[in-house]
Amino acid sequence: MTTIKSIERIWIELPLKPTPWQNMVREIPHWRLFEICKVTLDNGVVGVGETMPYYTWGEVTDEAVQRAEGKDPAIIMWDDTLGAGLQMALFDAVGKSLETPAWALMGKRVRDRCHVGWWAIDMPAEDWISECAEAIENGYTTFKTKARPWFCLENQLEKLCATLPPYFKLDLDFNDFGLDPAQIRPLCKQLEKYEMVAIWESPIRQTDTAGNRELRNHLSIPIAQHVGRPAFETQIRQDICDGFVLEGGVDTAKSYGRMAAEFNKPFWLQWVGSNLGAMYCLHLQAVLSHARWPAIHCNHMFADQFVKEPWVVQNGMAEVIDRPGIGATVDWDIIEKYRIDPMEKPYPHPGLLIRTDFPSGESYHFTHTQQMWDRWWAGELPSFIKGVHTVIVEDDGTEQWQQLRSEAAAQTTYPVPEI
Repeated sequence: MTTIKSIERIWIELPLKPTPWQNMVREIPHWRLFEICKVTLDNGVVGVGETMPYYTWGEVTDEAVQRAEGKDPAIIMWDDTLGAGLQMALFDAVGKSLETPAWALMGKRVRDRCHVGWWAIDMPAEDWISECAEAIENGYTTFKTKARPWFCLENQLEKLCATLPPYFKLDLDFNDFGLDPAQIRPLCKQLEKYEMVAIWESPIRQTDTAGNRELRNHLSIPIAQHVGRPAFETQIRQDICDGFVLEGGVDTAKSYGRMAAEFNKPFWLQWVGSNLGAMYCLHLQAVLSHARWPAIHCNHMFADQFVKEPWVVQNGMAEVIDRPGIGATVDWDIIEKYRIDPMEKPYPHPGLLIRTDFPSGESYHFTHTQQMWDRWWAGELPSFIKGVHTVIVEDDGTEQWQQLRSEAAAQTTYPVPEI
């Protein structure tokens, strides 16, 4: 019996490209942080996985490591409670030991190539345009991004769609910011004129069953929801969405994937990470029949990679890997280059001042995006107003800038409980 000899965890800080970084710093600067999980078996085989400690569906805890050491990796690798990076490393190690690709351990392959999509956070239209240009240059045909009430969505889409080829498709993720059907239905109906818009994701609170059913009855563009919120049974019985976003470990993803297939609901897998995580996700996509929507990996955002194999996308598809394990060769010199000590979540990012300008002439200042989420969710600011725009105000060294930032940092917000 092969057993786990040792488990090593290494933190790294992987740099982001300039355009993603200058926009993500408002909300998710911690996406640069990774914990690399290196599992060595008693037969000498090494498996490697990754976790984004402040984002991925499950962190690897000290308890999980202690529970796994000395065990047969093939027996415990289906345990999602081990955490993302450790589970990934186990599938990699077992596949290498058996000289078989990870997908063969996960199930029966149903496709040789998988849909993948480009991703970006909310940002000015000019940055969306540059991101999509890079996506097209690299073989992508879809773009998922964030629809936010502090940007003029109509203005953004008008500018962006004018630059895109007809085949290119957009997924707009509201993250519940539509709040209610009365507010978001007219906006979505108006934006249906842009034929490139292919999916509305979570346009209102997912737990608003009646509201989502009403939206689905009135909108022609499909609605996607994160699976399990509300309960999967409710999502299916009430028929409140056209498909799903799946996250989580292999066992969870396969379980939801099978249930989605029973009701003929497509979905995409959302596994954010480096090229290693993206390659791993392809194995799971390969065995899930209804993983038909483009998966979101976000690996393209990073300025450097620690996997030697190139990431190749053609016609919006990436080829399933047939090498043993995940099929990735890790460059340990790159790991050492970006190695850091574990740290607390670096949020809010220091020294930020964000300003949202309304066409009425009013402006509001913030020091991080959570303040913005709280104020808009509380209904304190107008949503999706034509002409609204948001910028980062650079520190010019003046007392006025310091005063504005101090006032913004001290503001009271009112988080709204989930309904």
